[in-house]
Amino acid sequence: MDMSSRLAVWQELAESCGLATVQQGLEHVWRLVLLCLICRLCFRLADTPAAVASSFRWSSSSTSSLGSQMVVAMKAISLAFDLDRGTVGTLPSPAEFLGYVLFVGTVVFGPWISFTSYNNTVEGRKLSWSWLRSSSLSLVKSQICLLVSTCIAPYLFPLFIPIYGNTFTQKWLRAYEIAVSFHFSNYFVGHLSEGTCMLAGAGFTEEKENIRWDLSVVKPLSVEMPRSMVLVVTSWNIPMSRWLKKYVFKSAMKLGTFAAILVTYMASALLHGLSFHLGAVLLSLGFITYVEHVLRKKLATIFSACILSRPCTSDCSHQHKKEYWVMLLNLVFSFLAIFHLTYLGSMFDSGNDEQEVEEGYAAIHTIQRWSELNWASHWVVFVSWVFYRLIQ
Repeated sequence: MDMSSRLAVWQELAESCGLATVQQGLEHVWRLVLLCLICRLCFRLADTPAAVASSFRWSSSSTSSLGSQMVVAMKAISLAFDLDRGTVGTLPSPAEFLGYVLFVGTVVFGPWISFTSYNNTVEGRKLSWSWLRSSSLSLVKSQICLLVSTCIAPYLFPLFIPIYGNTFTQKWLRAYEIAVSFHFSNYFVGHLSEGTCMLAGAGFTEEKENIRWDLSVVKPLSVEMPRSMVLVVTSWNIPMSRWLKKYVFKSAMKLGTFAAILVTYMASALLHGLSFHLGAVLLSLGFITYVEHVLRKKLATIFSACILSRPCTSDCSHQHKKEYWVMLLNLVFSFLAIFHLTYLGSMFDSGNDEQEVEEGYAAIHTIQRWSELNWASHWVVFVSWVFYRLIQ
């Protein structure tokens, strides 16, 4: 396809897909955005913020069927843990509890926030340009991610990137397209949740009298250009990652590191509804991240090099930090992470029936997708684990 033909296709795609996607996206979120803004103004202007918070639970409950039961469950569980640990001093009233779990800024798309953060929100910090700029920027990012997910990623090869390949490479290129489309749909929800949360008054850090609206739910660059699968998992949904680490992983560490990792991913699968395809992906992620972590830790010790799953601090004890071979090894692990992400994301095909997507893909769909790719990622993890055991 020559450049003139490609430009014509791009123009047609922009008109037929781009404009429709933006229009539908705005139609679905403008009411929620308006509710979040009204909530923020009421928290700021009301003399009795607690009463306003209580009343806004009803505003949000009308849209809670579109959002996430997972976030409500996470809030209830975290509150129970915080009460038991003494982080939250007193049992909240029914109105405070409902106001927290059905807070309009988080009940539809998330993210999870702690009860303490919610109480700080109810106090109503002053309006500022930084608040409006940060929330608006996140909302714009969400629409851009929706466009990429719907109108660019499914046509990535060869329409935008002229790579064709043979039958074997075509399977992997198509798998990568599906994975990227799925990734950006997650970024859409993540950035949208950032925007609605901050617009409603949550998602800030306070140092003395300086307030920073710096809520971060997703880090797309850390996923699309990853250093490791460990960082991919934490960057995919930052608040949920913190929740799992604080309330599940640390509590399960008495069972051992590997057992704690499996328990954490099982808890994540339960929160996501325990469908077969999500359970398969999350448990596979558990094995992948564990093997990657222990292998890189062992290699870092053998070579005294900064090749751990997470970047080393400037004062680490490794002798080799920025040599070319160290950067090359980290690059190899980065490409390996992209390979795993392509494999795991290949089943999330947006072309499937909408009801099937909502209810969860059948087991046969997952098995078929991974069979087409020869179970490659699972074999790589197994070989990596064998290699790790050999160098122990």
